[in-house]
Amino acid sequence: MGSAGPNRGRLQTLAPIAVFDVIGPLVAYYSLRSAGLSSVAALVLSGVLPACGVALKIVRHRSVDAIGILVLIGIAVGTALGLASGNAHLVLLDGTVPTAVFGAVCLGSLRSRRPLMFRFALAAMGADTADGRGFADKWRYPGFRHAFRVTTVVWGVAFLAEAAAQVLVIETSSTGTAKATSNLMPLAFAAVVVAWNIS
Repeated sequence: MGSAGPNRGRLQTLAPIAVFDVIGPLVAYYSLRSAGLSSVAALVLSGVLPACGVALKIVRHRSVDAIGILVLIGIAVGTALGLASGNAHLVLLDGTVPTAVFGAVCLGSLRSRRPLMFRFALAAMGADTADGRGFADKWRYPGFRHAFRVTTVVWGVAFLAEAAAQVLVIETSSTGTAKATSNLMPLAFAAVVVAWNIS
């Protein structure tokens, strides 16, 4: 019984990702292709699901999420390029835009007072909570600062590597393969980096 709460919380976190970002768009794409739509049309329409997922988060939390905005920009760029050119592979570049930007921002934040991953961790705890204040106070320790700078470097490099890998797959694979890879690759990269963080 004690694990029911955490399990339910994990399910509530993972379910929207599966529906709006991974499984949902893949099912929509292959279903639309089976119905006779072109690759470009199927990709554009399947991109509606991630956009809806971002919109729901904004409505639910009543705040604009920076990563969500990047995702919407990526979808808009990919859709515009694909519709203008008729090239399905250009539509698939929508996922590389937020990924590359996030990686670059991670590395760029190393020049600021606090690296991005520290800011994310503090925001997750709540800067105005007791835990958040205790967490922020640890910044005075050199080892703590070093750990978050290294973490930010690793996440930044990982996201840039993921974006480069996505572009390579998009340019060298069929549209169907590239679509599946674009949806699943972020999970693989995130799993590796999170496992590294935990270790």
